[in-house]
Amino acid sequence: MPSFFSVCVVVPTRNPGVRWIQWLEALWIQQPAVPSLVVDSCSDDGTNFTSMPAGSRSIQIPVATFNHGGTRNLSLQRLPTATDVVVFMTQDALLADVTALQKLVSAFDDPTVACAFGRQLPHADASALAAHARLFNYPEASRVVSLADKDRLGLKTCFMSNSFAAYRVTDLLAVGGFPSNVILGEDMAVAARLLLAGKRVAYQAGACAYHSHNYTPLEDFRRYFDTGVFHAREQWLLDAFGGASGEGLRFVKSELRYLLKNAPWLIPSALLRTVLKLLGYRLGRAEVRLPLALKRRLSMFRGFWG
Repeated sequence: MPSFFSVCVVVPTRNPGVRWIQWLEALWIQQPAVPSLVVDSCSDDGTNFTSMPAGSRSIQIPVATFNHGGTRNLSLQRLPTATDVVVFMTQDALLADVTALQKLVSAFDDPTVACAFGRQLPHADASALAAHARLFNYPEASRVVSLADKDRLGLKTCFMSNSFAAYRVTDLLAVGGFPSNVILGEDMAVAARLLLAGKRVAYQAGACAYHSHNYTPLEDFRRYFDTGVFHAREQWLLDAFGGASGEGLRFVKSELRYLLKNAPWLIPSALLRTVLKLLGYRLGRAEVRLPLALKRRLSMFRGFWG
């Protein structure tokens, strides 16, 4: 990691469980060492947050105040002095090797790059559906995109990840930080603002972390409902970069090809999930017409609704 970059890893937590020790161990072995800031939403599962690498610390916030954007903005106020690059991770993303952070942060050697995200590999217990999602969204080839790529990539131009991504702090603050109250997608919103400001977004395929979810069909529905809510409330994103329908169709075709080769018995489940995702997304886009009690039941992030 270039010596002129001062780096800090931020991870919001809530009952991380047994995998927390693995998360810490993966951080401890990074070369060079990087301090971290844990922002914990009053975990009550007995997780020990006192054993941290040198220079790291943890703070607690009330669980009711957590928000994907607002909590990350709070962490920006608690960074060590003169931090150049902040790396945001989630508690279930495990750094894959000792140079994962170094490879991610090296993207900022290019002064036009304002944010970068790494490659996500499926966990060992990932289903074929979860494994394909990682392979589709996080390919082997690195890339750097600018606003000029939006006609070719559409909404995919501002694709980011809140599980393993880094931001140049000065650029992040220049666009106002993260949106303060979003159900999800705070990373994509910031990437879009940075692109519109003339900056570039890097995908570092050599910087890897293990991160995947074996969602149930209902969880897939709820996740896409929340995505629809995000797009409905941040319409400027779609106005600036276009819709996501083309990418969705490409994903479905890729998934079917992958399952036909690796797990054909899951094809009926995949088709059902596709219908549920589409239904969830369309309901989310129409959330303004739904009663609050129903939105809480449909959403994966029920705390967002108060």
